[in-house]
Amino acid sequence: MLTLSWRDERSTMTPVRGLRVARGHARVRDRDQDYTWFFRAEFQAVVRTAYLVLHDRQRAEDIAQDAFTQLLIHWGKVSRFDRPDAWVRRVAIRAAVRHLRRERMRDALERQTETEPVIERARDVDLMGAIATLPPQQRAAIALFYLEDRPTQEVADIIGCSTSTAKVHLFKARKTLAQMLGEEMLDVS
Repeated sequence: MLTLSWRDERSTMTPVRGLRVARGHARVRDRDQDYTWFFRAEFQAVVRTAYLVLHDRQRAEDIAQDAFTQLLIHWGKVSRFDRPDAWVRRVAIRAAVRHLRRERMRDALERQTETEPVIERARDVDLMGAIATLPPQQRAAIALFYLEDRPTQEVADIIGCSTSTAKVHLFKARKTLAQMLGEEMLDVS
């Protein structure tokens, strides 16, 4: 267990392994004080380690904070380890590596979707502007039905409603769009 000893009442704390007797009696500190001391002593070093993996200072600080949150949750167990500093670094490094993997995957997916943006297929800027003013469910229904050419049942499944509700969303959206664009509404049931 990581404990601390004091040289005298004014000196700074020094970490020692195991129980150390100072001035003839053992000083016992509570769990929160031990964690606070450990956090202050190790946080910047863990940030530095995460930064070396990520090359992003802000993200490294976020990951270090997450690692120390996990450490606090498991402090009762981890504080008894020989190297709690190694444990928290391992947690931070694993989180940093997961973050990098997610970023690479997201970049790859974004590159794939950039090949055929939906907006390029919709040439009418006025129509796209009018669609943007619709309520979210109606916007989703219009996008799925008209821009992605999905059947009404699939539109309903995707937006999480019944088929009849999806039809109502489509009807209301068409009606609103016709009014906004000054066009006559056709019955497309």
